[in-house]
Amino acid sequence: MKLSPTIAAVYGFDRRTELKRPLFACGVSAGFPSPAEDYIKGRLDLNELMVQHPAATFFVRVAGDSMLGAGIHHDDILVVDRSLEPGHNKVVIAVVNGEMTVKRLFQQNGVVRLLAENPDYPPLELTEETACEIWGVVTFVVHSL
Repeated sequence: MKLSPTIAAVYGFDRRTELKRPLFACGVSAGFPSPAEDYIKGRLDLNELMVQHPAATFFVRVAGDSMLGAGIHHDDILVVDRSLEPGHNKVVIAVVNGEMTVKRLFQQNGVVRLLAENPDYPPLELTEETACEIWGVVTFVVHSL
């Protein structure tokens, strides 16, 4: 049985910088749209797209492979919002017994578990004896292809 990995790093958010890039109006199915200005719908700032609550947002870098089934890979950056309510089936950042981890929250009929999205990792049942704090809900995953 593998041990659950931890988060490699935690980063704060600073909205003072903008990086607006062209957002094309047409979809991309089997190629790239013409760069002609006629196709540009507007400008997209990734801060505006991915950060709804700046004061409650932070980023973490993933260490490990326990969430591959959720599309979260080693070295990915996660956008985490502390203002969102953690609930059943949400991907959350939790601190369990002093160790930070990313898992899917399972809450049903009084049972609370943190679930990996990789069969090599067992579920972690949370009891009253388990020291656990949910730090936030993951809203976006950033990884390279």
